[in-house]
Amino acid sequence: MDEVIHAPVRFSIVATLAAAEKAEFAFVRDTVEVSDSVLSRQAATLEKAGYVAVTKGYVGKRPRTWLSLTPYGREVFTAHCRALRAIAGDPDQPRNDPDPTRNDPDR
Repeated sequence: MDEVIHAPVRFSIVATLAAAEKAEFAFVRDTVEVSDSVLSRQAATLEKAGYVAVTKGYVGKRPRTWLSLTPYGREVFTAHCRALRAIAGDPDQPRNDPDPTRNDPDR
């Protein structure tokens, strides 16, 4: 598991960005349901780690910021999700319980 994206807000940011090539700052903020300052700080942490690219530009005369996952960020996110799935296991498969009578209603 990756410690940088393990934090819930950073994980949500990366998960949002994994679904697109790039996303506008306001879209990510609204999707993750955080304030501008929180998203800005967390995006800076992800950028410093090399997981997110921050691009600034203009739409007309209005400044805009876009976030995107770097190729490295996508690799780390995929590996992190794989680790979470390994920990959680397949919820549709019964687990090998050493005490099979534990959940026996007739017991």
